[in-house]
Amino acid sequence: MSNFKIENIEVELKKRLPYDYNWGQKQNDLWDGYTNFIYKTWNWEELVLKMKQAILDHKLDKRELFNYAANRWFNFWSSQAVEQIFTAIEGVEPVVETTDSEKDFYLFGIPFDHKTSIFPKQFQNTYEYAHSHKPELIEWLYKNQSTQKRHHFKNRLFIVVYAKNGEHWKLKAEISLLKEAIQKYVASFRKEQLHSFTFADEQTTLSDIIWVSK
Repeated sequence: MSNFKIENIEVELKKRLPYDYNWGQKQNDLWDGYTNFIYKTWNWEELVLKMKQAILDHKLDKRELFNYAANRWFNFWSSQAVEQIFTAIEGVEPVVETTDSEKDFYLFGIPFDHKTSIFPKQFQNTYEYAHSHKPELIEWLYKNQSTQKRHHFKNRLFIVVYAKNGEHWKLKAEISLLKEAIQKYVASFRKEQLHSFTFADEQTTLSDIIWVSK
């Protein structure tokens, strides 16, 4: 993925915020195929035009297609921005093989996948509780999140976003805020702060959480 200006992505992502965040259609390969244009479209207005064309081409429900495409686009480009933030920092090296689904970069030589996650209400504990019981939340995230293509038990850095008004998902668009938290984390990083787990095949998994709240 070629570099893009972080500031531009933040502006585009925020154009998604006035609309409700609903999936409706459960994520699946068929609908992923209908909406794969999201990977090459970072401009919101251009995205809307491609949505309209997909609705006509595949005879889809307008609201269902909008929700599905807008959500995939929003999550993908927020993730791309986060990855670029990481790899611009000294001590972080990008993964050369871009199709590697198990890692995005090396943090001081340690391979990591990253995932920005909203604070999960299904965790059934408060944000304050999670702060002081980080391993418990990490384990929950590994076992309950995405069972799609990126589901694995390899090293992962979670960026957990939490908004006091409950609209956690909107913080994925706050790229400047995410950047500040990531840079602060890397600047003070020590391998000893990572949490170690054994999820499968006696394999050691290293993980941590970067908290972002507003």
